[in-house]
Order: sequence, then structure tokens, then C-alpha cells
Amino acid sequence: MLDQTCAPLVEALRHCTHRPHAAFYTPGHKQGQGISSLHRGVFGDDIFRVDLPELPELDDLFAPESVILAAQELAAEAFGAEKTWFLINGSTCGVEAALLATCGPDDRVIVPRNAHQSVLSGLILSGAQPVWVAPTYDPSWQLSLGITADEIAATLQQYPDIKAVVVVSPTYEGVCSDIAAISTIVHHHGIPLIVDAAHGPHFAFHPELPPSALSGGADIVIHSAHKVLAAFTQSALLHVQGERCDRNHLNQALRMTQSSSPSYLLLGSLDAARHQMANDGRALMEYTLDLAHTARRQLSWLPVLNVAEQRSFQQDLTRLTVDVSALDTTGFAADTWLHEWGVTAELPTTHQLTFIISLGNSMEDVEQLIQGLTQLPATGAAKHAQSSWQTPVAGLSPRDAFFASTEMCLVDDAVGRFSADIICIYPPGIPNLMPGELITKDVLTALRVAQASGAHLNGLVDPTLQTLRVLQTSD
Repeated sequence: MLDQTCAPLVEALRHCTHRPHAAFYTPGHKQGQGISSLHRGVFGDDIFRVDLPELPELDDLFAPESVILAAQELAAEAFGAEKTWFLINGSTCGVEAALLATCGPDDRVIVPRNAHQSVLSGLILSGAQPVWVAPTYDPSWQLSLGITADEIAATLQQYPDIKAVVVVSPTYEGVCSDIAAISTIVHHHGIPLIVDAAHGPHFAFHPELPPSALSGGADIVIHSAHKVLAAFTQSALLHVQGERCDRNHLNQALRMTQSSSPSYLLLGSLDAARHQMANDGRALMEYTLDLAHTARRQLSWLPVLNVAEQRSFQQDLTRLTVDVSALDTTGFAADTWLHEWGVTAELPTTHQLTFIISLGNSMEDVEQLIQGLTQLPATGAAKHAQSSWQTPVAGLSPRDAFFASTEMCLVDDAVGRFSADIICIYPPGIPNLMPGELITKDVLTALRVAQASGAHLNGLVDPTLQTLRVLQTSD
């Protein structure tokens, strides 16, 4: 057992900020001595003192031997992994590196259709060929749930040459797949299971939360440390266990997908967030769950608002998804109203709002949330378009489509053509269209409804959605 009361990287940073010396190295502000009054007024002085480069005392992220290595070893033990890497380019770089480390050009990999756009980026970088599987869909909630073990087993039987399997668990709304059952099937085929668990780093710290992906046997697990823990935005963790992934190859992939000038603000916050959870995580998650239970109980008294409760899949109860469509409004319109009122959701969709309740929230926050939802007005803007994730019809692999010749066409003429771009409603950043995917009328309708409802569409060359970039035809 390691001493989880230590924070080796944080302690080294503290030492460096108090060591008097003449700094002739980056960054240019020299521990805040060169900042402007604007810097000082917005950010304060102290944060710049910790913004340091790879000094001898601070180790090297890409070949750690001292304090970063020790901090990563503590993190591995705290989260239940054999080895952990700190990430400063977010979960995105971890997902991309995982695919680069396990798949090569033309290798097949199972990918759920509700995967984040970072998975698509990993496919483009690696050249791997996706075998798409559709998540279970709840039509009453217009909500994608998890991937079943039976779906993975059937796909592996159909494609015995699969090199890896990717699963998103939990989803943005906190719905979890049965990772233990899926990993048993995947490992029977001798291949690695990669779990994008960006929204689930807290699972290991309380028994009322779903089992962690690592405890379920996943080979590679990626956590965003900032989504529900107390690390800085853009900081993440990549965990590995078992021998199904070449760790040296993974380390090389991380060198490619991360900045060569890592931020010690992010690295130090990862060490501090691990320290907090390892020592106080159980109590913090107990408090967070109490807040979530209070919110659910009070919302149950408002019959016009439905709160998602998934019975067929495990669910992270710190995620609160509320259906507002009975108020004759959309999630986007409700989000705008609530934000102006003083309550901001994490994820608006056409029918719902998803709220993240975390260790940083208070009972006062929950009371304000309930008051806001109680007073939420109807806007007359409800949209009833049906949407679900269908297995895409692909003309080219994501990589081939990314490098193919393209042209612009009127949006109505794009039906039956293949998309050249990654287009998604953001958040959550799940591609509605991806390079090489057939454009259908249903997809265009969903994008138009979302945009008309106030959603932000990411990836459009023409933000008016009058034209789309498509792959050139051979004639």
C-alpha cells in the first residue's frame, strides 16, 4: 500500500514556487513577475507562480522518474489500475492514443454509434475500420442507453477479426453498460476492451455508485478528472491493466497526442484531485449522493417534469436528466431561460436537460435548481422529431473520407451523398454525421430541429445549414 496522504507533485510544485532564483526559462511571465494588471485582476497572482516548465525537480511527463512517476503510481492505486498516465490534453488524447495503440490501418474495431467525436478522431489517425453497433434506445425518453453484452457477442461472432472493442460507459446521462459481462466476452476473443469512462472517475469511491470500468475488467479506461472531480479543465487520466495492450506502444501514442509542453497546473491538479478522493472520496460522494437524492425527491412532487430512472441499465444517480417536453418547451429553450434565471445545466437536448451534481455543489444549489424548474415557463417551442442512433451507412472509412476530395452542395441535395465533415450537436459532441457516412433525410431533419431550437452545431462549414460539404462523386 502506498501512502495516499502524500501528494508528491503538488509538494514539488510548492517547493519550486518558494525557491528564490533567477528564471531564464519559459514561460515568459516568470512566475507572474511579467503579468499585466488585467492578468492579475482576472487570474490573481498565485496561479502564475505554479505555471512552471519541466524543471529538474518537477520530472518529465513523457519519461517520468521521480515526482510525476510517484503521483501516477498513487493514482493507479487509488482508482484501481495497474498503471496510470496523467493527461493534459483531456480525455480526447487518451481515447485517440488508446486506438492508436491497439489498432492499425484497416484493422476492425467495434465502436458504439453514440461514441464521442474523439473516437472518430482516433479512427482517422489510426486508419482503423469501425464496425458500428447501435446502443439500446429508449423511445419514451428519446434517450440512448448502453451497449449490451449480447450485442457485442453477436458482432464479434460476425466479425472474428476484430482487434479491439470500444464502449462508452457511463453515457453523458449517466447510463452504464455491464462492463464485467462485456469484458468477459471480449477477453474470450483475446482482444482489449477500451472504455471511454470520461464521466465516471468517481465510481471507485462509493458503493452506491455503479461499478468502475476497471473493477469490471476493462483493459484501458479513460477518465476526465475535471467533469466531476476537482481537477482543472482539460486534465484527465488513462488507466491500464492486464497484458492485452502494449504499454510501450501506448506511451508512444500519448507522446503523439499530447503537448510537448505539458501544463504543470493541470498535472498538479491531477495529483491534488487524486489526493482528495483517496482520503475523502467516500464522504464527498456520500454528500453528493445526498444532494442528488434530495433533488430527485423534490422533483417527484412536480408531475409535469419527469426524471430519468433507468431500470434495465445501471445508472449514476448523481446525473439528473429531466424531461421538459410536457411543458411545451424544448431543452434548449428551457436551458436559455434557466441560465438567465441563474441555473445552468450541463447538457440541453431537444426534450431534456441533464444536470451534473458533484462534490462542488451545495444544498443551496439544489434548492435554486428546484425553484428554477418549478417556475420554468412553457415557450410553445416544443419539437417532437424522433431521433435515435442508427448504424451508419458508410461509403469510405473515416480516414479515407477525411483525405478525400470534397465539394459543397445545397443541403437538400445532400441526401444520398456522403458527408465530408464531423457534424455534431455540442455538447455532447457525439457526431450526428461523420466523414464517409451517408446523409439521410432523418439526420438533416434532426440537425434542423436542433438548430431551430437553439442548439449549437459544431463542424459546419456553412453555419446557416444551407449547404453541406460532401465527398465528390466519381463522375
